[in-house]
Amino acid sequence: MQHDATHSSEAFDHDAALRACARGERAALQRIYAQEARYLLGVALRIVRDRALAEDVLHDAFVSIWSRASSFDGNRGSGRGWIYSVVRHAALNRVRDGSREASLDEPTIQGHDAQASLAAWRDSGNEWERQAALGRLGHCLERLEPERRACLLHAYVDGCSHSEIAARVQAPLGTVKAWIQRGLRALRECMQ
Repeated sequence: MQHDATHSSEAFDHDAALRACARGERAALQRIYAQEARYLLGVALRIVRDRALAEDVLHDAFVSIWSRASSFDGNRGSGRGWIYSVVRHAALNRVRDGSREASLDEPTIQGHDAQASLAAWRDSGNEWERQAALGRLGHCLERLEPERRACLLHAYVDGCSHSEIAARVQAPLGTVKAWIQRGLRALRECMQ
């Protein structure tokens, strides 16, 4: 399955578009929106789980991107990563602020925070250090029980919800949540 060449982001210069936004060029924000909006909506939707709320989050995030574009520093990470982190944080803040009737439980919020951290880490830093850390991560993942490892990979690699994971591994929802929480704890301990 071809991933649409990362939805043509190679041809799109996110860093330059953000610098143009910082200079007050509204067309640059429109270009970012045209390039990324449908993907960013998906990110927000996975977190807030409500289409109308996700659209509100996306609107707020683009207002924030426009107003904070001058704070983007290309030396600290990619423009695309920065844009995605603005949307993720806007969505997580909306969930935490209780703007959603059915709020996420703490392990789910921690999971989304972990996904945002992983994306920020992936978009910044030294490739050699990342490869070394990934080697440690692979070693630590191998030490987990197969069920916990499968749940973590479904959550953080496939982007599945807890209920989707429960269906995939054919286990009760509460068990899946516990496996993910214990698996994350074991990974943190192993990676230290």
